Amino acid sequence: MTSSPDKLRFREMLAFGCGDFASVLYWQTFMRYLPFYYTDIFGITAGALATMLFVSRIWDGVNDPVIGMWADRTESRWGKFRPFILFGAVPFAIFGVLTFTTPSLGDTGKLIWAYLTYNGLMMLYTTVNIPYTALMGVMTNDAVARARLSSIKFIFAFTAGMVISAVLLPLATALGGPNNPQRGWQLAFVIVGVVAVGFFMVTVFGTKERIKPAPEENTSVARDLRFLLQNNAWVLLLCTTLTWILFVALRSSVSTHYFKYFIYDGVPETPLPFLGRTFTLDGLVSTFNTLGQAASVAGVVVVSLIVSKVPKKALFITLFVLQIGTTASYLFLHPGQLGAIFTLEVIGSFLGAPLPVLMWAMYADTADYGEWKTGRRTTALVFSASTMSQKFGWALAAFIAFQLLQFVGFVANEVPSDAVKGSLVKLMSIYPAVLGMLSIVIFLFYPLNEKRMAEINADLTARRGQPAN
Repeated sequence: MTSSPDKLRFREMLAFGCGDFASVLYWQTFMRYLPFYYTDIFGITAGALATMLFVSRIWDGVNDPVIGMWADRTESRWGKFRPFILFGAVPFAIFGVLTFTTPSLGDTGKLIWAYLTYNGLMMLYTTVNIPYTALMGVMTNDAVARARLSSIKFIFAFTAGMVISAVLLPLATALGGPNNPQRGWQLAFVIVGVVAVGFFMVTVFGTKERIKPAPEENTSVARDLRFLLQNNAWVLLLCTTLTWILFVALRSSVSTHYFKYFIYDGVPETPLPFLGRTFTLDGLVSTFNTLGQAASVAGVVVVSLIVSKVPKKALFITLFVLQIGTTASYLFLHPGQLGAIFTLEVIGSFLGAPLPVLMWAMYADTADYGEWKTGRRTTALVFSASTMSQKFGWALAAFIAFQLLQFVGFVANEVPSDAVKGSLVKLMSIYPAVLGMLSIVIFLFYPLNEKRMAEINADLTARRGQPAN
């Protein structure tokens, strides 16, 4: 493996962060608004949505390691990973528009359209995002620099989340008018697509791949997978990620439904007073999500300032336990307690935002650990198999949430029963809290720390016979 003496400049870190800004314009939509779009705008049932998201996200998750292994074996004038961003960005944006287009078809035709366009969008998301994420592992091998790079990545990510939270619902309403929300969503994603392509190009031409493994004769897929499964640090972090995603996704999948059917009792046009103003559903949900994303940015900034001084494992556990407490508290809140609902969201977002920052930095560490243990570096595979677990988690969470709502009698755009409202409250509170505690128990066994990583990197540097980057 060769290593350039070049150091990461702040400008290059910002260019890397632009890629996550582009990606999260879509990912935040998937998390917060996609289920609402499909049930209340596009027009499919909660049960059909649950099945579609489960099947599609499992299929999409299976593709992750395929793209990862493909990227690990790619050689080009742009490096291993940047070509995927360069050539995938425009098709990705086009499928974004198609996904948020509602065709004039019957129920069966619309469901087929949803399956085809959403699966196409997610496959292209994977093609772009897996190599983008792996790029962090080859820009530098310094653990502190990686943590800072991860912090910048997530500052951009949460900023994009804040933009989508603040703008998407009002923008779709403005572009479609009161009588054509379908047209509004379609035009909104024309704008999102143009912005995303521009930010992806900044990443392609503003970053450099420095860590380049020497060619190997035997790089079979089976061998790479076997080595990955022998990486016990990665396996434990993977299981932590899966349960953490379940914790996050249960709430995110139903948060807009929680407001429409619990806070507004199924009548979203009713103005509710808050902070000296009155809000209908679009405004209140946008404000809720925007404040949460702003708190997330603040949380990541704070962690970026202390990450070199505090052990990552201890910091992760402490923040996660506190966030679980804020989540469980939703169980005791009533529709009129908007101040408490918003306050808990801000506190929980501030505490929870650093968790993925720390996890992605630790995934880069597990790539080093895997190379040290087996002699084979599979950076993209490490990250892609990890994002696979996230998509499996999203698939399972959405399936559980919307099958539960279907079971208790949820029907879109109708006044909800007490059973529907009770299920929404539990999906926002106690159910994810239990999964969060399980995630912490698993993470307690994660074996890598700062001292161990310093030893591993020193050993790897000695093996390569080159100065550390």
